[in-house]
Amino acid sequence: MDGIERDLEGEAQVLRLSVTNNVGGQLATRYGVRAVPTLVLLDGNGNVVLRQAGSPRREEILTAVERLTG
Repeated sequence: MDGIERDLEGEAQVLRLSVTNNVGGQLATRYGVRAVPTLVLLDGNGNVVLRQAGSPRREEILTAVERLTG
């Protein structure tokens, strides 16, 4: 995820949350996280545009962000 986070610098905000703390747990419930790690990509309105469980798939993430930031 570190490399993807560097690639997205200035394009998207990356937040890393732990499902074991209060805020992370609440968001995991809200977004239906069932596995760790899970990546949830949201648009500017908070709508889920991409969800990935397991190892992040770099190209899919970068393409989805590009579509949002155009």
